Amino acid sequence: MRTSVLIVGGGPVGLTLSILLSRMGIDHRVIEARTEPSPHPKARGISARSMEIFRRVGLEAEIRAAGLPAEHVAFFRGRTLDDPDYVRTTPDSQGTEHTPTPGVLCSQDALERVLSARAGDRVRRGVRLVSFEQSDSGVVATVREERTGIESVVRADWLIGCDGAHSTVREGSGIAMTGASGLGEFLSVRFEAPLGAVVADRVSASYFLARGGGFLAVDNDRQWIFQHPLEGEQPSELDVIELIRSGSGRADLDVTIRSTAVWRVNARLADAYRSGRVLLAGDAAHGIPPTGGHGMNVGIGDADNLAWKIAAVLTGKADESLLGTYESERRPVARQVIDISTANSRNRAGYRIDDELLLGTAYRDSGTLLATDGYVPSGEPGDRLPHAWLPDGRSTLDLVGLDPGGSGYVLLTGSELPQGLRDSCGLSPAAALLVRPDGHIAARVRD
Repeated sequence: MRTSVLIVGGGPVGLTLSILLSRMGIDHRVIEARTEPSPHPKARGISARSMEIFRRVGLEAEIRAAGLPAEHVAFFRGRTLDDPDYVRTTPDSQGTEHTPTPGVLCSQDALERVLSARAGDRVRRGVRLVSFEQSDSGVVATVREERTGIESVVRADWLIGCDGAHSTVREGSGIAMTGASGLGEFLSVRFEAPLGAVVADRVSASYFLARGGGFLAVDNDRQWIFQHPLEGEQPSELDVIELIRSGSGRADLDVTIRSTAVWRVNARLADAYRSGRVLLAGDAAHGIPPTGGHGMNVGIGDADNLAWKIAAVLTGKADESLLGTYESERRPVARQVIDISTANSRNRAGYRIDDELLLGTAYRDSGTLLATDGYVPSGEPGDRLPHAWLPDGRSTLDLVGLDPGGSGYVLLTGSELPQGLRDSCGLSPAAALLVRPDGHIAARVRD
């Protein structure tokens, strides 16, 4: 088989990259060793910036419908779920002032189903990457059909590893990871139990228990995740059921275990994002502690940054040097988020969930900056185009990506932007902004 881009890994990052490449008319294939989308929720927090990307491809409504209602986004702390002395807090108020698409809590298994439906037959499930070789002109990959064991060859111009923390692509390309691993180990259990009535007056997204670990809501009714810190051997299923009953405060709770997973907290970063014709994205490139909920979102941002650049190279609109900016722009984002998330993990007093953190990503000649003291709209080159509502009900962000088959750039004049946005960014009616396909400002022409 011959294709322009071979994506290894059909999780949220690989599927997002596939959807973006399809929108740009780029021939590609995705291979994923699993035969079905993730049966385990894994990541849940989809940030405002990720939702803006999904809005651009027309998936915002579907993803929001698959997630928890906004009024469930709160954090519970107590000895048990039925503790009368519980504390319930909500994140800082972050509505639509800075974004048309506030973040949503949508478990990864539900997100993958939405993304898989859109990606369609570009995805070949049950196919594993065995090995690959690259040259100056492309990559030759050997893949194996898991069901039959039959191996075949895929030839591609570019190979992109979106295959997670234990990336076969990263290992095969010889790129090392640097940083700490095993900062913590947790057992994550997907289970069913009638807990809706228990939490009815304290409904939340996360339920932290004083003894450590806790519950994550999937639907705040019967579908749940139980997280338990591991020290020593993994408990048996009967022991897990007793832990769930103890944590819920219901000794006779009817519990059905659906799936389990063990995950480690890592704070690691790939030494490079590219080796020749091979590129990395998502967890293959960075291991980000889950404290803050940014890991998957940084990966989705990787896909958004990489998609238009590789499309420009493949269609002859740019030479390969453009791909060098993928690492120089995205690797510093991961570095900064790893540091933020690691600090969160050490903060015994708790930490703030910042839905708008990634809105403040700014690509500068001096390096990538990430605003950690609150997002402030800006019209400077490298910043994300600020959101403002237009008279016709659209967001300024909806003006981006209207011509994905062309250059993908859009030129906005000051007169096209709302007065409030012009004032906040210091734009006169004679000024203009050239905006990249990923919504970041490429150039500003001043009057």
